[in-house]
Amino acid sequence: MRHICLVALLVFPCWAYDLTGRIEPPAAMPVFLRGATAPFETSTASDSAGHFHFSKIPAGTYTLIVSTAARGEILQTIELTAGTVNSKGNLDLVLAIDPAKLESDGAGGIRAAVSATVLSIPNRATGEFDTARHCLTRGDSACANTHLRRAVEIAPRFAAAWNQLGTIAYQSGQYGEAEANFRQSLAADPEAFEPLVNLGGVLLNLARPKEALEYNQQAIAKRPNDALANSQLGMAYFYADQMEPAEKYLKIAIQLDPAHFSAPQLILAEIYLRSGDREAALAAWRDFLKRHPDAPQAAEVRTKIAVLSQ
Repeated sequence: MRHICLVALLVFPCWAYDLTGRIEPPAAMPVFLRGATAPFETSTASDSAGHFHFSKIPAGTYTLIVSTAARGEILQTIELTAGTVNSKGNLDLVLAIDPAKLESDGAGGIRAAVSATVLSIPNRATGEFDTARHCLTRGDSACANTHLRRAVEIAPRFAAAWNQLGTIAYQSGQYGEAEANFRQSLAADPEAFEPLVNLGGVLLNLARPKEALEYNQQAIAKRPNDALANSQLGMAYFYADQMEPAEKYLKIAIQLDPAHFSAPQLILAEIYLRSGDREAALAAWRDFLKRHPDAPQAAEVRTKIAVLSQ
């Protein structure tokens, strides 16, 4: 599974909505939708005009991923709630492919070369992995977990399966297990980005910011335009009491993905409050509410705005 959150998880009531969109410039390409804070995964493909459609998606926060094959991928946080959809229960968006924001692990696409380890994964293990992904289209994490465990039993160096196990554990609040799984994934494939950035996140939840800082710095070195890596690095600097770099990376995260599920605006507001910049703090909170009108933190943020505005 793709990136996970670290601090400000956004959880919503269980309603279902439709997501439609158009890719600009128009192109037919794979489109993935993955749960940012709960186990879920589905995919579709845009048509030649760039249109794509997901139906009956549970309310929540998602990462929309468009793979451009040779050029890399682009990610955008999508929030499906009563406050973001229209009267028909639909969120419609335009996803502009900005070459400057495309992310890859180097020239030649998302992974420039398929490692020998990946090529050596037995078909039985990849079959279990595919079945686990099918489980996630139903949001059935227990089913997915069972098949992923079988996959790593068959192929102990199956990095993607270990990372998926870590993501499910993380989203279930089992941070110690998540850390162990992400470390297994990195041991299997030291060049993999996903377990690296995910480990950087879970270490923040385990209140180990010094370790988190190291892994998030490595993640930024691999993908400087990744919003999660920037957000987590900013938070790691914040908990290390280094406000200047914390502000820098949190602002980059917001620039890359304004509605990012890690809610960098909330930490940024705390930085501004510490420096006595009330207007900047208010602006950060208001931007958070604009992006996440139905978030569990929304009521508290509105109260803070009211108090600080007096």
